[in-house]
Amino acid sequence: MANLRRALVFTIPRILNSSNRTSVTTSTLHSHNLYRPFAGTFSRFLSSNEASSLNNIDLSDEESKRRLFNRLIYRSKQRGYLELDLVLGKWVEEHIQSMDENGIKSLVHVLDLENPDLWKWLTGQEQPPDAINTNPVFSAVREKVMNNLDKHASPETRAVPGKPWVRGWDDIKKGRDAPIAGNQ
Repeated sequence: MANLRRALVFTIPRILNSSNRTSVTTSTLHSHNLYRPFAGTFSRFLSSNEASSLNNIDLSDEESKRRLFNRLIYRSKQRGYLELDLVLGKWVEEHIQSMDENGIKSLVHVLDLENPDLWKWLTGQEQPPDAINTNPVFSAVREKVMNNLDKHASPETRAVPGKPWVRGWDDIKKGRDAPIAGNQ
């Protein structure tokens, strides 16, 4: 949504400025030329490969480094999946300042993963592919998530490794067969 807003904010003034400069007869004869300069505008803002194409990360300039860090922190906190927003956002805030170029590339690869898959892999519900499992950022975040699960959630409330978690609440079960802890 923010990408669409950004695209509209930058595109509408360009359209208005160019339409003011063109005459009515020219715009009716060449109406397709009015939209041609704007063809790449939306794709530039809506492209998910903008951060993925970080082949040459410049960490020498403080301003570009700050901009890159802010963009990656934003991407890690605003995924649209609350659990990942909290886990990834906090981890990235704590560790991004100490990352080198390879660490940032690894972080970008983790941020490019789909939310449901990433959550299942981080929580041990599914086994991640080898390419993901060897990613140092993924391994560090997974270790943090698993340590937090071990500290704060009793094993009875979690699914067996490799199995999906039970969804929903069992408020009806209050009898002898109800779980000791948790809702499952």
